[in-house]
Amino acid sequence: MDRLLVLLILTGVMFAKASYGQDAIQVISGVAPVDTAQAQHFTGVARVGGHFQAASPARTYGATVTFEPGARTHWHVHTLGQILVVTAGRGIVQEWNGPAREIRPGDVVVIPPGVKHWHGAFPDTRLTHVALVERPETEAATTWMEAVTDVRYAEALAGAAAAAGELRPSRAQQLFGEIAPELAELTDRVLYGRVWADPTLSPRDRSLITVAALIALNRPDQLRSHLALALQNGVSPSELISTIVHLAFYAGWPNAVTALQIAREVLARQ
Repeated sequence: MDRLLVLLILTGVMFAKASYGQDAIQVISGVAPVDTAQAQHFTGVARVGGHFQAASPARTYGATVTFEPGARTHWHVHTLGQILVVTAGRGIVQEWNGPAREIRPGDVVVIPPGVKHWHGAFPDTRLTHVALVERPETEAATTWMEAVTDVRYAEALAGAAAAAGELRPSRAQQLFGEIAPELAELTDRVLYGRVWADPTLSPRDRSLITVAALIALNRPDQLRSHLALALQNGVSPSELISTIVHLAFYAGWPNAVTALQIAREVLARQ
């Protein structure tokens, strides 16, 4: 966190007068307005908010970017480089022909000018970072390129874990990767890397659908992990309880009672 503090101090000094041409403090909301990032530059759902723009002669601008699980940028280049300050979640950054690196809250990512790269979230959690870019006088600040394929993304997930000095197997890898590695790979790459990343339904909606299905089917082991994931995806505890109560009338009282017991365990750990 020391690096984050230093960066924010330096950023404040840089912006203080040159950015706004006044002595008064300006507060820019980080929650509204929030726009869905341009789809042609992202895979999955990413949201951009809290835009700020330095006034002339300063040329720095930026925003807060939140990637839903599995979402990621396309490959791109920044003419004058970029700085990312990770504030929440867990993500990946990778340069062309370079190793994938895991990034977590408190990390500061310095991307040099002209380096082709991408960044985004892990399949099971959001990623939020503040992005700082300097706008050139005559060129575009960002040049967008091809998408990061599902295969490249899956390879990056494994590479990021290895680069962190620890192999963090996915839940699927832990449960059945040893006896059914192909099924585990399909779970990670297709189910979470593609289906859950499809922007047609939000991760929050997918979590509610999945939780409801697991309650109806009485699958307590899978329900436990998906209740925790639903909380990460923005479903409130009261919404989860209401879902269970609602399903008692459609999926059976015993299923709902079992689900409530599991929900109590999951919520107690939050």
